[in-house]
Amino acid sequence: MLLLLAEYLQHVYSGFSVFQYLSLRGILGVLTALVLALWLGPWMIRTLQIRQIGQSVRHDGPQSHLSKKGTPTMGGALILSAIAISTLLWADLSNRYVWVVLAVTLLFGAIGWVDDYRKVIEKNSRGLPSRWKYFWQSVFGLGAALFLYISAQTPSETTLILPLLKNIEIPLGIGFVVLTYFVIVGSSNAVNLTDGLDGLAIMPTVMVGGALGIFCYLSGNVKFAQYLFIPYVPGSGELVVFCGALIGSGLGFLWFNTYPAQVFMGDVGALALGAALGTIAVIVRQEVVLFIMGGVFVMETLSVMIQVASFKLTGKRVFRMAPIHHHFELKGWPEPRVIVRFWIITVILVLIGLATLKLR
Repeated sequence: MLLLLAEYLQHVYSGFSVFQYLSLRGILGVLTALVLALWLGPWMIRTLQIRQIGQSVRHDGPQSHLSKKGTPTMGGALILSAIAISTLLWADLSNRYVWVVLAVTLLFGAIGWVDDYRKVIEKNSRGLPSRWKYFWQSVFGLGAALFLYISAQTPSETTLILPLLKNIEIPLGIGFVVLTYFVIVGSSNAVNLTDGLDGLAIMPTVMVGGALGIFCYLSGNVKFAQYLFIPYVPGSGELVVFCGALIGSGLGFLWFNTYPAQVFMGDVGALALGAALGTIAVIVRQEVVLFIMGGVFVMETLSVMIQVASFKLTGKRVFRMAPIHHHFELKGWPEPRVIVRFWIITVILVLIGLATLKLR
C-alpha cells in the first residue's frame, strides 16, 4: 500500500525511490509490527480480562501451572493483526506469494479462533472437534498447495531440493501438492503442540521465520540463487516483508508472553504461525531445511506420537507427560530453564539450517 504511494511520490521527489529496496521494507515491516504489538498489547490484555477469556489448566499436569488458570488467552489475534497490517503497508500487493502466505495465516488463525472461542467463551472443553479442525486445515492446506502448483512459472518451483546436495533435484509433479499439504498442516499442528509454556513457541517461531526470510531474499535474487545453488523463485523475495512482520509481531507478543506470561497466544496464534512457516518453506523450496531448523517443533510432535503409540500398544508411557516440555517439568526442571534451553537448541538448529546455504 505504502509502496504504491512511494512510487507515485517518486515523481515529486526522487528520494522516495528508497522504498523500492526490499531490505528497507523488511526492516520497516519488523518495526511496524513490533510497535503495533507493543501498542495494542495492553489494550488487548485488558479486553480479554474484562471478557474473562482465560486459560483453563489440566489438573494432571505440572502443579506449577495451576497458578496460570484464568490468564488471558487468544492473544494470537494480536500477532495476526500486527502481521497483517504491517504486511499490507509495506509489501508489494501485486505479488501472489504475499497473498498466499497471508491468506493461509489468517485462515488457519480462523480455525484456531473457533477452537479457542468454543473452549473459553462457550466453555466447551472439546473446542472444535478434531475431525472438523483437521478437515478445515486440509481444505485450506490443499487449497494453497493447488494454487502454488497451478501458478508455478518454472520447474524449480515444484522440485524437491535436498540440502548438502547441489546437483540433485527431484521433480515432484503432482506430488508437490501432497508434500505441500503435509508441510503446511504438519507445521501448523507442530507449533500448536509446542505452545505449552510461556514464550516457548513464539521465540523459535521468530528465529525460524527470520531464517526463512534470509532464504526468501536469496531465492528471489537470481544472482544469489545461482551462486548458492538454490532454486531461483521469482517474486519470493517479497516475502521478506512478511517474515519481518512475523519477527516484529512475535517479539512484541513475547514482551507480554515471557515468563510469567500476561497472555497466551492460544490456537488462534499457534495454528496460524505454524502454517505460515510451512507455506514460506514450500515457496522457497526449503522443506527439509524447515524440518531441521524447526527441530524443537518436530521433537514436540514426535514425543506426542511416541507417547500415544506406546500407551496404545503396551499400556506404558515413554515420557512422564507429553508433549516433551512437560516431561522435563515433571523431572524437576523449572519452567524458565525448559524454555531457555529449547530456545538455545533452536538457535543451534537455525544456524545449521543456514549453513546448508554453503555446504553444497
